[in-house]
Amino acid sequence: MSSLLNSVSSVGISRASSGDRVRAYVPSRSPVSVEFTRRRSLWSTEEFEASRRRLSVRAVETDTDEGKSQAPDKAPASGSSINQLLGIKGAAQETNKWKIRLQLTKPVTWPPLVWGVVCGAAASGNFHWTPEDVAKSIVCMLMSGPCLTGYTQTINDWYDREIDAINEPYRPIPSGAIAEGEVITQIWVLLLAGLGLAGLLDVWAGHDFPTVFYLALGGSLLSYIYSAPPLKLKQNGWVGNFALGASYISLPWWAGQALFGTLTPDVVVLTLLYSIAGLGIAIVNDFKSVEGDRALGLQSLPVAFGTETAKWICVGAIDITQLSIAGYLLASGKPYYALALLALTLPQVFFQFKYFLKDPVQYDVKYQASAQPFLVLGIFVTALATSH
Repeated sequence: MSSLLNSVSSVGISRASSGDRVRAYVPSRSPVSVEFTRRRSLWSTEEFEASRRRLSVRAVETDTDEGKSQAPDKAPASGSSINQLLGIKGAAQETNKWKIRLQLTKPVTWPPLVWGVVCGAAASGNFHWTPEDVAKSIVCMLMSGPCLTGYTQTINDWYDREIDAINEPYRPIPSGAIAEGEVITQIWVLLLAGLGLAGLLDVWAGHDFPTVFYLALGGSLLSYIYSAPPLKLKQNGWVGNFALGASYISLPWWAGQALFGTLTPDVVVLTLLYSIAGLGIAIVNDFKSVEGDRALGLQSLPVAFGTETAKWICVGAIDITQLSIAGYLLASGKPYYALALLALTLPQVFFQFKYFLKDPVQYDVKYQASAQPFLVLGIFVTALATSH
């Protein structure tokens, strides 16, 4: 607006006499209204008012155009309804509140937790295909997946709303598709439902000590400090990603094993080591958020080390962990399990070179869809090995 007014002032100056030009020229940023006052004697009142109206209309148009370009409020036309329900990038814009609530829980993240319960039940050596045991395992899966993982993902989106406004402005919270109060309500409902199911499982299993409840409570606390200040573990790429890996591998395994048997110290150590592979998987999700993480000072590994180095840290954590576990199984006198784990690691390496190492941002979904089934099968093989 100021530049437009100054340009009109220069027109007035050119029409004045040389003496007027010298008197009117002010090198400092003086108010433009003073310049109009000095020129008004040179123009008729009608000319002045017409010029002012033209400037006002032009300035409003410019300001409006700039505002529109800075605040897009619609998802890309190519957004997918399936992606919206799964809670992954490329989602279509949705107005249905229940679909939005489901999107916030990111159902695509539930299967590893559900599978972790299966692995824990297998590792216990006490799971039987009876209606009661199957019902217990299903309730444990509901606790670990939709309830507590849904809580984790919703609270993470809540505290990531500023980052998402940069990286994914079409997500439900930064776009305003769901009200803040509704998000807070969802967080509490999912948390209390998960803890309630955990307590029910302890009673159902006849535990003297509520092991499953305390595992659920500890996991919920870990989820909170992972996302929320002042600790906000995700600010540190190493600590945050290991915490995330432990949440996806160790905690559901421990819950499943405690539900059907006894959680032993050697299994705790083994699963924590396996969580290093989970750290690698967690890094995969950091590449798409580099811009927002850097802007808000979050030291994810792609930000701290750069994309090239971080992607090798990622695949190294995944592969070295599994090879080390295979070596442990071989040394424990379980060669067939060790060979099976090795066989399941090789396809993951193949897909790392085919997709992830080429472009971790473009091919992150393809890589995870191709490689992670082999990773979770390897975890199951390890669980079976510990039960024998």
